[in-house]
Amino acid sequence: MAKHQAAEPDLGVLAARILFSVQRELFTALAEQGFDDIQPRAGAVLAYLRTDGIRASELARASGQHKQVIGSLIDDLERLGYVERRPDPTDRRAKLVHPTERGLLQMEAAAAIMRAIEARHAKTLGEQEYGAFKAALHRVADLQNEAQRESVEEPGRSQGN
Repeated sequence: MAKHQAAEPDLGVLAARILFSVQRELFTALAEQGFDDIQPRAGAVLAYLRTDGIRASELARASGQHKQVIGSLIDDLERLGYVERRPDPTDRRAKLVHPTERGLLQMEAAAAIMRAIEARHAKTLGEQEYGAFKAALHRVADLQNEAQRESVEEPGRSQGN
């Protein structure tokens, strides 16, 4: 049996370290600004919320979460006063999730916090290196999503069939 060696962290570990650290900083700063009633898991809705509204199914697709999880998060955020459901003007059967006034304030605060986090990293790494990092990270995220879609469409493919 081979000995487990301490190797460089893999993509999943690095991505998780960044995600959890950014989430902690973001939600701590939001709490300090009066948005102390939301949890990081609400980010699956809040990060993709649009001022003109968005369907729950689109939130699920964008966030990679199940529709039931998104529905539960929307329920929680609605109770807390961050979002409201309104009829979709293009489809009477559908609802759009819209930010409330409090939701808009939270979106503005979160955007400002994220700009500050990104500016700090850009200053540390340099604008060019940080820009290249973000571009590469974006490409890796797109490639990963594409690979996942293909494996869902062709389940046997990932097993060598």
